[in-house]
Amino acid sequence: MKISSHKINLPDVVGKGYGTFWRWKGRYRVCKGSRASKKSKTTALNLITRMMKYPEANLLVVRKVFRTLKDSCFTELKWAINRLGVTDFWEIKESPLEMTYKPTGQKIYFRGLDDSLKVTSITVEHGYLCWMWIEEAYEISNENDFNMLDESIRGAIPPETGLFKQVTLTFNPWNEHHWLKKRFFDNPNDETLAMTTNYLCNEWLDDADKKLFETMKEHNPRRYRVAGLGDWGIVEGLIYENWEEKVFDIDEIRSLQSVKSAFGLDFGYTNDPSALFCGLVDESIKTIWVFDEIYKKGMSNEVIAEEITKAGYSKEKIRADNAEPKSIDRLYELGINRIQKSRKGKDSVDSGIDYIQDYHIIIHPKCVNFITEISNYTWDIDPKTGKRLNKPIGDFNHLMDAMRYALESFSRSNAFSFD
Repeated sequence: MKISSHKINLPDVVGKGYGTFWRWKGRYRVCKGSRASKKSKTTALNLITRMMKYPEANLLVVRKVFRTLKDSCFTELKWAINRLGVTDFWEIKESPLEMTYKPTGQKIYFRGLDDSLKVTSITVEHGYLCWMWIEEAYEISNENDFNMLDESIRGAIPPETGLFKQVTLTFNPWNEHHWLKKRFFDNPNDETLAMTTNYLCNEWLDDADKKLFETMKEHNPRRYRVAGLGDWGIVEGLIYENWEEKVFDIDEIRSLQSVKSAFGLDFGYTNDPSALFCGLVDESIKTIWVFDEIYKKGMSNEVIAEEITKAGYSKEKIRADNAEPKSIDRLYELGINRIQKSRKGKDSVDSGIDYIQDYHIIIHPKCVNFITEISNYTWDIDPKTGKRLNKPIGDFNHLMDAMRYALESFSRSNAFSFD
């Protein structure tokens, strides 16, 4: 297939702030950044451009959970192909997720760490597997899991190809205690580029986008420092410390006579996700197993119903945020006919938290959003005194709220008050 040259000028395509990132050829290219910092889009543009420049290169794209790839990296790479005006040269498949550069047969493979055998057993048809992109790298809480991925980019590459081996990691820096900080930012070697970007280098944000960050800066400086400026999140004053991430057999736990299911739904839309908590509860041994989640922005009630049905939970009893009675009624009409409104009153948050704090929470590794929230869900701070308040922050709370709704039917507290 004959192709014409296609010259890319980085500032014209994605703007400023990423020149060093674009040109780096060391083993590790690590970018922590705020929301709207262009890190994922720049990575997608860079990797598509590189694939077309180096005819023997192949790319592996990884996230902790495979099912999250389609709506993130896969979509970003499709966007990059369109942005570069090279759609005719790419074959894009959704089953299985895969992209092929038609002129050479080079491929982009998509894998989840939840099926590690598929990650480590990739054999490329043409050329060499030399690049890997790990998106939302903070989801990988165990450094040994990263080491396994890192080792998959191996084997000799002839110098005449001009190729180089590289692992790109992009993520939001929610937690300063994450192994990523110590390994790549505190103790980088000469094969590592570790950088921080934020929304201020994104020339294509409109006034409404900028106002969102300015409002955050004024009213929620803690979040602004992380989600706005890309600094590391300082996690102190955790509300739930009684949890662990652990693989378990869902059917085996579900079959126990003392175990009951618990589902809770928190509504969101534009800026916040709608979140479905899926848990199993054993009151006798005070244990909660978190086995699944739905967590997406921009979902209408129809899409929420579709996602719940597709996941197989339409017949479950779901307690939903009672601040959205119309949404609850609509979901009932759409076939989620065991949905109930939660009991919310001035004491319901405190009572719900107190009740859950008595439980040991075991979280399946595939519940990446639940893990992110529970490891960042803290008591709020009085901005004047700097002291902890007896109320949670208004952030990292969507699945946390959904969990409270789900556990209401188990709570025997008399502290609830009703409006």
